[in-house]
Amino acid sequence: MRISYTWFGTRKSLSREQKAQAADTFHAEGKYLSAGKKLIDTGDPSFRAVTAVRTQVNSFFKGTSLPYPESGIRLVPQGTLDEINVRMLQFQSQLDEAVEALDARFDELKYEARSRLGDLFNESDYPTTLRGLFEIGWDFPSVEPPEYLRRLNPQLYQEECDRVKSRFDEAVQLAEIAFTEELSRMVEHLAERLTGAADGTPKVFRDSAIDNLTEFFERFKRLNIGSNEELEQVVERARQVIDGVAPQTLRDNDTLRQRISGQLAAVQSSLDGMMVDRPRRNILRRPR
Repeated sequence: MRISYTWFGTRKSLSREQKAQAADTFHAEGKYLSAGKKLIDTGDPSFRAVTAVRTQVNSFFKGTSLPYPESGIRLVPQGTLDEINVRMLQFQSQLDEAVEALDARFDELKYEARSRLGDLFNESDYPTTLRGLFEIGWDFPSVEPPEYLRRLNPQLYQEECDRVKSRFDEAVQLAEIAFTEELSRMVEHLAERLTGAADGTPKVFRDSAIDNLTEFFERFKRLNIGSNEELEQVVERARQVIDGVAPQTLRDNDTLRQRISGQLAAVQSSLDGMMVDRPRRNILRRPR
């Protein structure tokens, strides 16, 4: 899957004359000066509402896919395509509503920019409307060799098949690395929070330290491609450690804190060993 954006640019380079004028202020040569201006206040709530949709899309995309060794492309389970498409349409609808609200404020934002930019303000920098200037695009590009190549040049077709297979093998490794490193960070963080401070008092930790792990286990179950039995076992051990444990109970029960901390330390040790041994491991390949 691939996601693309059409996004109104909120910054613009100064014209040659404006850069020359700015350079004179510092007694510099214009060609050695790089300068730009912000067209509107991107901190305005109406603009932030638009960018918030993009943040949600990126988070959703990452959370429902696995890395692929080609820029801009990630792998999604085939069985989730309909669900993903529906969710992306919802995001586009959210974006359209946010852009409508921003467009209603656009004249005010331009008026404020005129005051802030002074002589640098140029009406021609601004479109008459922002509608259509913010869009989300998504597609599901084929990464397999075209079938016609088999007929035209069988040898080249086989080379392309080998290249694609190599890409998917690399994708498997990238997925394992991502899962291992993410779990390691969260386990290490929670274990550190569960240990006593220098004065013996418990450290403070947020509910998210548990919630993030629970979300990770659900995502791993959904996206795991079954390529690494060792990783699956370590993830399951980590899941069992915190299964049914409430954050407040951990805060109130010192004995439980110590027990969970010790179990997490053992899980962390296994994860550390996997990351050290990772370059020497053979990936278990299964039919895709």
